[in-house]
Amino acid sequence: MKPISICVIAKNEEKHMENFLSSIKKHMKNYPYELVLVDTGSTDRTVEIAQKYTNKIFSFEWINDFSAARNYALQCASCNWILMLDCDEYIADVKAECFQQMMEQYPRGIGLITLRNHCWAGGRERILTSEGYRFFSRKYYHYEGIIHEQLCPLDAQTHEVVSLPVTAEHYGYFGTKEELQAKAERNNTLLFQQLQEHPDDPYLYFQIGKSYDLIDDAENACYYYGKGLEYDIDPHLEYAYQMVLAYGHSLLALQRYQEALAFENIYDSFPATPEFACLMGQIYLKNGLYVKAMSEFLKATTFKTAETEGANTYTPLYNMGYINELLGDKESAIQLYKSCGSFEPALEHLAYLEAK
Repeated sequence: MKPISICVIAKNEEKHMENFLSSIKKHMKNYPYELVLVDTGSTDRTVEIAQKYTNKIFSFEWINDFSAARNYALQCASCNWILMLDCDEYIADVKAECFQQMMEQYPRGIGLITLRNHCWAGGRERILTSEGYRFFSRKYYHYEGIIHEQLCPLDAQTHEVVSLPVTAEHYGYFGTKEELQAKAERNNTLLFQQLQEHPDDPYLYFQIGKSYDLIDDAENACYYYGKGLEYDIDPHLEYAYQMVLAYGHSLLALQRYQEALAFENIYDSFPATPEFACLMGQIYLKNGLYVKAMSEFLKATTFKTAETEGANTYTPLYNMGYINELLGDKESAIQLYKSCGSFEPALEHLAYLEAK
């Protein structure tokens, strides 16, 4: 089998390093690889822990540019084929033979891995599933952008994108209030710097909004999502769809329910998903339009898969139960709450109704 290089950039990642590196060792034991770690100025035990797993550790002076650090890691690798990971991503599953297959079948392709993004939302842990461009040949790609860097081709050709059977648990949005505050401030410092250079880039407004969402600053998140959506964006772009969802939820968080009803005008412009159906259900529910809300939540349950855990199962079922409870249909509410499994809000309402 042809070996690959697993490249990582890190700074003060002590709390993640052991779990991260041991997950690589466990799941990649049957495939030849080297681990390349580029440290950008750690003052904790990041490097010390990494030394137990690799001797390919390099230092890079941090210059407020994530692409520069990642491209340096590509230079340090011995192999042309790169699997790029972050320290807060723990490999959960991988069919390692996929790397050899891709190198043979798609020599200029990009491999997507599945990321299960853990975060706090609404007072509880949520998991959002996404995909990331992570496996590629450095002969054909490099990184651009000082933050939220993009993998870009070195030529103008169109290359295949292949989904690989690799899953990682991502905890980058999961931490203490102080950790998330520091991350948001770091990100926005760089994002506002980019915004000065590219004031008409809606993607930057989206990422700034996400930074504010990270620290539950709905007011600023809503403002920047709204600014991004003022531009004529292709609704089929993934980030455009995510920005619409996030904007809708920030409007709800700010209790701007009437304003959120305007989403009816864009409903057909974006992909039909359980997440969008749940958002519309929430908008209708907050505006007292219970029949329309029930229809949207019911629609959400018809989807076989969802990016957000529970968006096609316990989330709409819970809300349908809540609507029935509001309307005085206790028995229907109880049955719907029971169908939510271990979803805590449903269990709380169920206990209350059964005790009455």
